Amino acid sequence: MAVEICVKAAVGAPDVLGDCPFCQRVLLTLEEKEVPYKMHLIDFSNKPQWLVDEYQGKVPVIKFGEDGKWIADSEVIVGLLEERYPVPSLAIPPQFTSVGSKIFSSFVKFLTSKDASDGSEQALVNELKAFDEHLKAHGPYANGENICAIDLSLAPKLYHMEVALGHFKGWTTPATLTNLLNYTKLLFARKSFEKTNASKEHVIAGWAPKVNA
Repeated sequence: MAVEICVKAAVGAPDVLGDCPFCQRVLLTLEEKEVPYKMHLIDFSNKPQWLVDEYQGKVPVIKFGEDGKWIADSEVIVGLLEERYPVPSLAIPPQFTSVGSKIFSSFVKFLTSKDASDGSEQALVNELKAFDEHLKAHGPYANGENICAIDLSLAPKLYHMEVALGHFKGWTTPATLTNLLNYTKLLFARKSFEKTNASKEHVIAGWAPKVNA
């Protein structure tokens, strides 16, 4: 069964894998499950008309088999991959489904904030502290020894957080959050991450319009 996936190309470099964390989440899932796939890079400055007409130009979209229909939404796609390719399992235990789920939105709010006193930095730190505590109790990954879907969702987002906040705000993850720092090192060192990761310059280019808006 041929698997095809459309993902974002880098800003200004249509032949290079881009900086979408939701696309990378799906690519990480494919890599960790060792599912062969064909990747199509979508230039956001020149999107195919079918993608605009049927999916509002959003990626990732995935297709299973020659006659398959394109399927959108990273959450839906990851669920389908778990069903179709159950080994190795990346399933999330029910009690952990919301773990770390507010980190990305908190990061974006802080990154785009123009008001240093609006509490957005502290809100992010609070989310990171909560996740650090979870890792202290359950680590090294979100569900113990084996990687799961939470980790593959968080890895790109934590990378974007590290790169973008470092560049635009001179901010780094507090050194006291040792479990989180060890966790990011583990994730970023995985072969699947190194293969699917956008370069720092493309992450910065991707966030620049939102930061400067």
